[in-house]
Amino acid sequence: MALTATHTTEHHALGHILTAPFRAIGNGLIAIMESNSRVQYVDRLNAMTDAQLEAKGIKRDEIVQHVFRDHMHL
Repeated sequence: MALTATHTTEHHALGHILTAPFRAIGNGLIAIMESNSRVQYVDRLNAMTDAQLEAKGIKRDEIVQHVFRDHMHL
């Protein structure tokens, strides 16, 4: 029984080591995206009230399309 537990632990550790570069790349891409000024603008618009958005002519469900309209042709 101890042999099976050790064997499983070794596979888990190996899997963790092998996936580490992919996790690092994913975390890096998330950090880049979060630092993007457009994403920050989306966050600022999401923090506004519906009345504030209406004054800007934006509906809450159209925030992403509004922010990325020139980049993604939405």
